[in-house]
This record gives sequence, C-alpha cells and structure tokens, in this order.
Amino acid sequence: MEERNVNDLTPVEARYGVPQAAKACHTAVVDGYVVVGHVPVDAIRKMLKDRPDIVGISVPGMPSGSPGMEGPKEPYDVVSFDKAGKITVIEKR
Repeated sequence: MEERNVNDLTPVEARYGVPQAAKACHTAVVDGYVVVGHVPVDAIRKMLKDRPDIVGISVPGMPSGSPGMEGPKEPYDVVSFDKAGKITVIEKR
C-alpha cells in the first residue's frame, strides 16, 4: 500500500477520470477502482466482489454522518462513475 498526501487533488482526479459531480475530499485507488470521499466500507467490498464495469465509486462532498464525518446523519448517495463520466446512484444512505 502506498499513501501520498497532496495539497491539490485536481491532477489525481484528472488522471483517474473522476467527474466533477463525484469529487470529494479523498481519493484512493483500490484494486484498480477509484474510491472518492467518505465511502462506506461495505460499498467498497461489494464493488470489489461484483467487479462492475465502472471506474469507481464516490460519496460526493462531505455529508454529515457518512463514515468519518461527525455530526447528525444527513441522507447521502453512494454513486458509481464510468469512463464516459456517467454518474449513477447505486445506493441511498
């Protein structure tokens, strides 16, 4: 595992094809998939198990109550995105 802290995620997001509407505060590459933001672990595990034909998954923004975000729980979406930049809601939390 390699970890890099950067001040500007823009080049990383561009390299991995993260669409504007899927951007958040963290970006990781996990077994060939891009994971953006405060994505629940079970959503990551499901993606890795099912191996869908997508670039990655995201929880856009930093919604309160998502994993790692303190505060009252706000509803939020887990989305997938593909090579064309199409975003699909895969789960509502």
